[in-house]
Amino acid sequence: MAQQVSQRKQQELQQQYEQYKTNLQQTASKIGDVETEAEEHRLVLETLEPLPGDRKCFRMINGVLVERMVKDVVPALKTNSEGLKKVLEELMKSYRTKNVEMETWKKKNNIQVVSQ
Repeated sequence: MAQQVSQRKQQELQQQYEQYKTNLQQTASKIGDVETEAEEHRLVLETLEPLPGDRKCFRMINGVLVERMVKDVVPALKTNSEGLKKVLEELMKSYRTKNVEMETWKKKNNIQVVSQ
C-alpha cells in the first residue's frame, strides 16, 4: 500500500515537472517568435527611413497587400515595434519567474533531474 502511494506521488511529481518544462518551452518559443518579428520590423524601418515620405510602398495588413506612402507606414511600424519590445520584456519577465518557480519547486520536492 505504501509503495502505491509513493509511486502515485512520484507520478504526480513527474507530471508537474513535465508541466513546468512544457510551460517554459512554450514561453521560450513565444519569445523567439516575438524576437523574429521585432527584427523584421527593425529591418523594414532601416530600409524605409532614408526614403522620401511621398514614395509609395506596400504593406501587408491581415494577409492583404495594400499600397501606402512611406510617411504613413513608418509611424505605424515604429508603434508596432515599440509594442513588440514591451511584449518581449513581459515574456522575458514571465520566463524568468516561471524558471525561478520551477527551481524552487524542485528544491522543495528534492527533485533531481537525471537527463534533460
